[in-house]
Amino acid sequence: MGEKVVAGAFDLSDRQKYRKKLHQCLEALSGLLAERRFDRPRNLMGMEIELNLTGADAMPKMLNGEVLERIASHDFQTELGMFNLEVNIVPHHLSGRVLDQLAEELRTGLGYADRKAGEVDAGIMMIGILPTLGRDDMVRSNLSDVDRYALLNDQMVAARGEDFSLDIEGVERLVATAGSITPEAACTSLQLHLQVTPERFADVWNAAQAVAAVQVALGANSPFLFGREVWRESRPPLFEQATDTRPPELRNQGVRPRTWFGEKWIGSVEELFEENLRYFPPLLPICDEEEPLRVLADGGVPQLKELVLHNGTVYRWNRPVYGIADGVPHLRVENRVLPAGPTVADVIANTALYYGLVRAMAEESRPVWTRMPFSAAAENFETACRHGIDAELLWPRPGRSGGLTRVPVTKLVRDELLPLAASGLDGWNIEPADRDHYLGIIEERCKRRTNGASWQADAYHRAREAGLDRGAALAAMTRRYGELMQGGDPVHSWPAGIPEP
Repeated sequence: MGEKVVAGAFDLSDRQKYRKKLHQCLEALSGLLAERRFDRPRNLMGMEIELNLTGADAMPKMLNGEVLERIASHDFQTELGMFNLEVNIVPHHLSGRVLDQLAEELRTGLGYADRKAGEVDAGIMMIGILPTLGRDDMVRSNLSDVDRYALLNDQMVAARGEDFSLDIEGVERLVATAGSITPEAACTSLQLHLQVTPERFADVWNAAQAVAAVQVALGANSPFLFGREVWRESRPPLFEQATDTRPPELRNQGVRPRTWFGEKWIGSVEELFEENLRYFPPLLPICDEEEPLRVLADGGVPQLKELVLHNGTVYRWNRPVYGIADGVPHLRVENRVLPAGPTVADVIANTALYYGLVRAMAEESRPVWTRMPFSAAAENFETACRHGIDAELLWPRPGRSGGLTRVPVTKLVRDELLPLAASGLDGWNIEPADRDHYLGIIEERCKRRTNGASWQADAYHRAREAGLDRGAALAAMTRRYGELMQGGDPVHSWPAGIPEP
């Protein structure tokens, strides 16, 4: 969805033609896989972080066009809402001091962007859901002024045929409706890419699905939505409901949502792309002139633009990505589980845990997905979203006796997963000092049972106890969050509450 999309209305023949092209693309992908045309292992990773723009009062600022004009860097791009930006970090090799290099690049880039935002009285906020966003902010006019967002919105609204319904019950219950997909813009995430060979894709994707709940539990940073305290990581239920093109009747029939955890472990990357075609109607039936099968037959590398565009409108938490670099096709696993923030140190710690775990798990002789049903991974994901760092997850018992047990995520991570992540980072040849530093941040989070979500909730309740009303408490908490985010110390070390004036 990153490329400019310009199109008018679609008719019936457009959709039929597009569906045919999708199947041609899938056949061409199968041909590329059969011919072993994909890039060799290069240990490449990439990172994207979605950001919020706020004023000094911690309220959202609808100014991304003006801010991007001042930043004037291809590393920063629009996102769905006018209060959003996205920063893209160029691909890096997973080795040596890459974790510290990423941290330094992020600090430099975000600092520069924040200074430029300051020229229009705004600032950068790295958080899963901005707590001061209100329902009145979630209107179509606050979508970014980009053709593809307007077109996507119009197609999703037309497919649904009625307002989108939000109903999330957590600490409190949020019930709302929206006439556009703008509430999706409230979800700002950290996206981690890993280039993999076709032979390793299934193992890496399965590993990423297995650890998604652990990532969410430890990294939760989105406890508030439109003034209500809901789940500890409220992005997943919000994203699912804000992109749900199914009216109630189709939901009752078991039709799958476009934001989807999945339903089974896989044996190849083709299964995911094939599922996308089988289950999800096209939203943007825009056809390219390329004939992918002819390009393949002539020895070329097809762009597969229809397949790529359709894949971008199916919102898996671990998404397959087809790309081309220097004329050579490659595959990536895009991990979309984590919220943004709270600090650069926390982001890199989350990054280290993920890349370490997927490497180690994908290489195990008896990987976790052979010992745990997929349904347990899906249940774990929802449990982690609801309860964050206090979640208890289903996990295979140690040894060969088999079976699952329910274990606090903090215990699971400290006893089993941190050593596994360390061995995975060793497999990437990460500098031991960096490995220990960033995994040490994860360990301290577990010891103190503190992450972004728990800090936000605690600070908010302290503000309420001090006499502030709901709106003032959320604003005061968000301002304090911003100050501590700028300070850069990891969230587990943040002082509790909000200083008295």
